[in-house]
Amino acid sequence: MKILLVGSGGREHAILIKLLESIHVSDVICAPGNGGMAKLAKCFDVGAMDIEGMIQLAKGEVVDMVFVAPDDPLAIGMVDKMEQSGIKAFGPNKKAAQIEASKVFAKDLMKKYNIPTAAYEVFTDATLAKEYIKKIGAPIVIKADGLALGKGVYVALTDTQALSAVDEIMVDKKFGKAGARIVVEEFLQGPEVSLLCFTDSKTIKPMVSSQDHKRAYDNDEGPNTGGMGAFAPSHKYTKDIAKVVEETILYPTMHAMNSEGCPFKGVLYFGLILTTDGPKVIEYNSRFGDPEAQVVLPLLSSDFYEIIEAVYDERLEDAEVTFKDAHAAVIVMASGGYPVSYKKGYEINGLDDLSDAIVYHAGVRLEDGKYLTNGGRVLGVTAQGDTLDEAISKAYDGVGKIKFKDAHFRRDIGRK
Repeated sequence: MKILLVGSGGREHAILIKLLESIHVSDVICAPGNGGMAKLAKCFDVGAMDIEGMIQLAKGEVVDMVFVAPDDPLAIGMVDKMEQSGIKAFGPNKKAAQIEASKVFAKDLMKKYNIPTAAYEVFTDATLAKEYIKKIGAPIVIKADGLALGKGVYVALTDTQALSAVDEIMVDKKFGKAGARIVVEEFLQGPEVSLLCFTDSKTIKPMVSSQDHKRAYDNDEGPNTGGMGAFAPSHKYTKDIAKVVEETILYPTMHAMNSEGCPFKGVLYFGLILTTDGPKVIEYNSRFGDPEAQVVLPLLSSDFYEIIEAVYDERLEDAEVTFKDAHAAVIVMASGGYPVSYKKGYEINGLDDLSDAIVYHAGVRLEDGKYLTNGGRVLGVTAQGDTLDEAISKAYDGVGKIKFKDAHFRRDIGRK
């Protein structure tokens, strides 16, 4: 099978490596790809949001399937357009991708179908939102309705922070149209767990659990980012909790999407919080999480392509989805100043010195045989171990061997 992989981040690099491990996959091409991906597959200069360009590339290269990995092209209907052009595509269609593309859609879905989540209100007017915040008081959570590269969520511990968040989203329009509506919701407390699941709209099969670290700095301080590191599995996600989640969240969500006329086929991400009242949904994503994919996929022991083909053909029930009895940790190395402002173009050294870790490239370009920084999150250094401590230690050992100017990474991934 020949596959076109859409995307250019660390998640896509992890997907690429896992696809190439399959006995069924003979070739993978990428668009646009990145410096690290270019070492493994031919990359084409077609933007991830260029639907027509991707269709022409898929036809010209005679691919058997297109794997649409990022959220933005899913939200604008790339899978729909591929299918309409007679091209097999993996991922949810536009209607199903609403579950991530619109926080309001997701919250209303959970409310309608009694899926446990935080209490909330929706606002299109900044003044009304502020009046509500003053009435309820902090701590409180403010979310931009649309996609914002993982940065549109504010956990406000004070009223001042909450009111400032409303201004940034709705008045300053920091996230553009994505902030035309906001969700103001109850602040929940408890460990957070990421649960990625394969689903074909008939069956849902969870992957190994993981935990992400969203804040930019140690001790969960600083602004939200796309993710500064992750580990898997989460020791907080016990078998008893998994059973409750399956019964009250996973299957109810799948059935709710079917009932709303937007059956979900692909990878559905559940951002969970384990409260004293039981597990609740913080958010949904319509694709692999990043950096969660960088710890979950290395632990997958089943043939990856066989699973995605089973999802596409709606026969997931018969597919084998198994994981290694091991642990994995990823440390994200970012450009200094991320997620606010940062510079690009610095040479990356030390990538050939790693033996116990694998490096997933994200914001990296390959130029004249050299790897240069080309984004906010630059690399994800992943390692496995028989214990979480071993995996974390190996990952940090790998980080210590890699050098580029103004490199920034958290030093407490998986420690709390």
